[in-house]
Amino acid sequence: MNLTPEDADPSENRAAARNTAAAPNRVTFDRLELNRILNLYGRMVANGEWRDYSIDFLRDRAVFSVFRRASEVPLYRIEKDPRLARKQGMYSVISATGLILRRGHELERVLLVIAPKPALV
Repeated sequence: MNLTPEDADPSENRAAARNTAAAPNRVTFDRLELNRILNLYGRMVANGEWRDYSIDFLRDRAVFSVFRRASEVPLYRIEKDPRLARKQGMYSVISATGLILRRGHELERVLLVIAPKPALV
């Protein structure tokens, strides 16, 4: 006996529709990337330089913005854009003025441009 869509259980149809209508594809930071970014953020907060952040997951890129104060524009934006993975690298650090400070294939190397430099004592 063949089941037509009308004969099928309605709860199965809803479950199938829910699975196919999942959230649209978005670019996100994976756990390791976010861990590296938040480690840097924690060090800069401890130094008193940064105080707030925001994370945006868009269709074409993921953006981690860093603020000195919540009411200001971001000091830096750490972006992940997979479309640039085979070109200049998918990670970039962008200043408040829009200047790309560094772009590359490895997040740790890109973050070195804003990481605190060790001081001689």
